[in-house]
Amino acid sequence: MRRGLKYVPPALLLLALLELTVFVLVGRAVGFGAAVLLVFGASLLGLVLLRREGMRAWRGFRAAAQEGRPPGPEVTDGLVGLLGALLLAMPGLVSGVVGLLLLLPPMRRLAGGGVRRATERRVSSMVAGDLFGPRRVRVYRGAPQPTPQPTPSPSPGPAPTPQPVTDPGKAIEGEIVDR
Repeated sequence: MRRGLKYVPPALLLLALLELTVFVLVGRAVGFGAAVLLVFGASLLGLVLLRREGMRAWRGFRAAAQEGRPPGPEVTDGLVGLLGALLLAMPGLVSGVVGLLLLLPPMRRLAGGGVRRATERRVSSMVAGDLFGPRRVRVYRGAPQPTPQPTPSPSPGPAPTPQPVTDPGKAIEGEIVDR
């Protein structure tokens, strides 16, 4: 069993208590009937958006596959949109607010970046390259390292050939391949 799974039941219990507390507080502020209508309306909106986001994700995936582009960005955006719509469809005010936030473009990009980084950590570089395209690597210019001088060999035989030294400030484009 994974280490993080033992925290799921207590987290769900805390989420249920938080939802109930927020519902009671909102019910006291605006009235019980208005709070029930607010939860019902948010759930209805979430169901409508769930269908729309699912179709949008599928169209984006198909378009990327037909054009030969890596489908990762479309899949990531679709997953975040579906999660936001699903949270909005769940009855509850806290989950509805979080779902609504995930449907906003800035938060969607932020969450999508997190999903991409988590996916790249969990799969091989080859699979990540197939999903998201070539990785971008940042190269920072550091202090130049001294060039090692070949040491004379005490044994007779051919002397080792010195390896060419490349400029440490020059970036070389390429792909990262795990073997």
